Amino acid sequence: MSLEQAAVKSYIQVHNNDNVAVALKDLAKGTTINVNNVNLQLNEDIGRGHKIALSTLSQGQEIIKYGYSIGYTTCDTKAGDWIHSHNLKTLLSDDSNYLYQPSTHQQKIVTNDMPTFMGYPRNNGLVGIRNELWIINSVGCVNHLAQSLVRQSKALYGDRIDDFLAVTHPFGCSQLGDDLAQTKNLLASLATNPNAGAVLFLGLGCENNQLSALIEELPTSISDRISYFNAQQVDDEEEEGMRHIEKLLAKMDSDERVSCPVSKLTVGMKCGGSDGLSGLTANPLLGRISEKMANYGATVILTETPEMFGAEQVLMNNAANEQVYGDIVKLVDGFKQYFIDNNQPVYENPSPGNKDGGLTTLEDKSLGAIQKGGNAPVQAVINYGEKALAKNGITLLQGPGNDAVSSTALAASGANMVLFTTGRGTPLGVPVPTVKIASNSNLATRKKHWIDYDAGQLLRLDKTQDECTEEFFQLLLEIASGKATKNELNQFKEISIWKGGVTL
Repeated sequence: MSLEQAAVKSYIQVHNNDNVAVALKDLAKGTTINVNNVNLQLNEDIGRGHKIALSTLSQGQEIIKYGYSIGYTTCDTKAGDWIHSHNLKTLLSDDSNYLYQPSTHQQKIVTNDMPTFMGYPRNNGLVGIRNELWIINSVGCVNHLAQSLVRQSKALYGDRIDDFLAVTHPFGCSQLGDDLAQTKNLLASLATNPNAGAVLFLGLGCENNQLSALIEELPTSISDRISYFNAQQVDDEEEEGMRHIEKLLAKMDSDERVSCPVSKLTVGMKCGGSDGLSGLTANPLLGRISEKMANYGATVILTETPEMFGAEQVLMNNAANEQVYGDIVKLVDGFKQYFIDNNQPVYENPSPGNKDGGLTTLEDKSLGAIQKGGNAPVQAVINYGEKALAKNGITLLQGPGNDAVSSTALAASGANMVLFTTGRGTPLGVPVPTVKIASNSNLATRKKHWIDYDAGQLLRLDKTQDECTEEFFQLLLEIASGKATKNELNQFKEISIWKGGVTL
């Protein structure tokens, strides 16, 4: 059944082989729904986004959704029953085996009639969609200095560039080993995001995350747009900071927006606070966008490795070649080992909010989450903090599911913008435009000051998938050309660094 057809009903059966349907609104006990020309009466109240048994199921029988297993029943279940945590359990275990089964999907590379946006070309061949001056501190001790310099700069020079941003964090002091290296690499990668027309690095002077070592991580192609100093080594750090900013602004004054092909865009995909409709509306919408971007030669980045668990074979089947398939296996197995090394259960997911929204098992959540990639080919796998360079498809980025950490990692990997689907809502934003896509119209209406696009329209009769995809794509081109997202209007631009090592 298509989403357009579902708009005239109160439920959707996602795939013809599914033995559950998903309620599209709150349904009361005794409500009758018609499934494949058979009337089915609900045995209990079933909330929006939650699953309905379409047939009698015996204990131990697999539940099929999206055409794939999402777990097994823990008791006998009648047609019309509510299927959730009380009677459904994951089938996932630590002994998963994978096979290389290449997808038969054919990519359609588009070279003619390339859409364009108005962006800022950089000397290294990348294109920014904002021309901002970022102040990045090497250590949390100078957070206040960075924020003070931004306030002064906005008051004096607010009309010269798109924005000034203090990229603050609490780390850099007393970190050791891999943890220190992770902080340094992440900050260095952030500085190379093409949305930053210039970067001022601030240090204190005595921190483990020394500015000199951090600057060495930066490519020479952006050296003329980088400045730095340690606060301990100058008489007046405020005056010194403003002198550095004035010099950087002089270099940015000649930057202008020009027409650029959409192939120059790098887009990060993220979902947070999913509900039972996320895998039916918002995530499939991003899947269409991923395919469209890949066909135009753009770069799409997917992360949240643990939210691939239970659906990883689908991504592996979309690997561009056997080498990439092997890299995906290493990515997934490596992250599972990370859980094991920290004495944590591998499949402790979904979250309480996810479950309240109708998601039951990790398979249920992951199969909906990976739809953000559609059928676009996976071209590369990279580690946390590394840059995404592969074109014409998806780069898988190592990272956790945490919203702030993974969104920051997407920006550090080069994403011009992050497309963030949500069924529960969040004001979160990172240094790059963070486009919020609501899975349901109720959220989009209630939290219109957070939400940039209502994917709940996919469930209405007057909107087709193709129309919504084109409408949303045009919005993305407008955002790339300067239209502000809600996180930008709200000035919610923060980072969070993945911490896993030793602090003195």
